[in-house]
Amino acid sequence: MTGLCTGRVAVVTGAGRGLGRAHALALAAEGARVVVNDLGVGPDGDGGSTGPAQQVVEEIRARGGEAVAHGGDIASAEGAASLVATALDTFGRLDTLVNNAGFLRDRMLVNLTEDDWDAVVRVHLRGHFLPLRHAAAHWRAEAKAGREPVARVVNTSSGAGLSGSVGQAGYSAAKAGILGLTLVAAAELGRYGVQINAIAPAARTRMTEETFAETMAAPEDGGFDAMAPENVSPLVVWLSSASCAGVTGRVFEAEAGRITVMEGWRPGPTARKEARWTPTEAGEAALGLLAEAGTPQPVYGAR
Repeated sequence: MTGLCTGRVAVVTGAGRGLGRAHALALAAEGARVVVNDLGVGPDGDGGSTGPAQQVVEEIRARGGEAVAHGGDIASAEGAASLVATALDTFGRLDTLVNNAGFLRDRMLVNLTEDDWDAVVRVHLRGHFLPLRHAAAHWRAEAKAGREPVARVVNTSSGAGLSGSVGQAGYSAAKAGILGLTLVAAAELGRYGVQINAIAPAARTRMTEETFAETMAAPEDGGFDAMAPENVSPLVVWLSSASCAGVTGRVFEAEAGRITVMEGWRPGPTARKEARWTPTEAGEAALGLLAEAGTPQPVYGAR
């Protein structure tokens, strides 16, 4: 290891299993002191246990690193505030926030209940906003006191947020919202020394193992495990470090050995008229523009 994050303190939410666990271990291996947050809930958000977070802490300590567990609900104001306070009280500083916590309650749209929608949007979108807001308040205060931080935030979106996913309306909407949050926060907080980026990872986790059981299965011959969560973590570590200076407001897809910079919504073909369109004219213009435009990414699961 290169010690890329030596001296830095990182908070990782949803770090008891899967991608979050892989990120926490990778950050610690590169010298970061880590706050491991996890509620220990099931894949659908039910239940709860401090065990998974503490187990990751013990793994980090067994490898010679420093870590502390945090079992608060980061989608609540109190939990998000205590998350930041845990980093400051335990390690005296906060340099990196990796927002990763989430769960699924998949339903086709006509079967999706309000409670399921609210629960998924709460943990994914509110669970990104609140830790970010509390961390940002700390970093802004530091900057105003003349101690400008070298702060980093890595948000976790999804291909579902980029392209949509059948049966995942709430999850797709929340993950798309995280992209918007990332862009706005990067623009607002850069003046305080904060860089904010997002990843859209693909890996084998509890959330994906049933949906992608065949394509995400681990190889039986011990070869390269393309869908291992650990494949995503090197990019997260780099985005968490001082080495990514100048990189902010960007979105990366990451899976196996592939990293892609996503370019998002950009203006395409345009039609103009120096007067108001009639509905028929607007429709004709729209059809002409669509004929010139590129083909959009297909929605995951669409036939």
